[in-house]
Amino acid sequence: MKRTVFLSLIVMMCFAAPAFASNSVKPDVFKQWLESGKAMVIVDIQPADDFEEQHFKGAIETNAFPAKTDEEKKRLDKALAGIRAVKGPVVIVCPRGKTGASNAYAYLKARGIPENRLFILEGGIAGWPWPALFVTGR
Repeated sequence: MKRTVFLSLIVMMCFAAPAFASNSVKPDVFKQWLESGKAMVIVDIQPADDFEEQHFKGAIETNAFPAKTDEEKKRLDKALAGIRAVKGPVVIVCPRGKTGASNAYAYLKARGIPENRLFILEGGIAGWPWPALFVTGR
């Protein structure tokens, strides 16, 4: 009996794991990418007012946060051409790097963007320790 329960839990975890899987990029690594001019696409899902206040140079403004509804997710479509034009990583930036970023990640993955290219900025804008690298205003 215990063995059956244990095996059932293992099977369930194997099927559930992909739903929660996502790549993340630590702020210090992302800073290196920014400073080196690495070819990448930055997909910013912050609300419009927050994007205007601070964002990364070259970020694609989508205002898709929290990317829960179909309407919000569709806003990510404006980034697809840019994503497909570059072979490098796709970094999703949101206010805190949590649920909204995960929703955007899943949507872009479902639109055919390879998972090995998708990254979520850990901590999002709120956790970014180098505010001097932000662009302010539009």
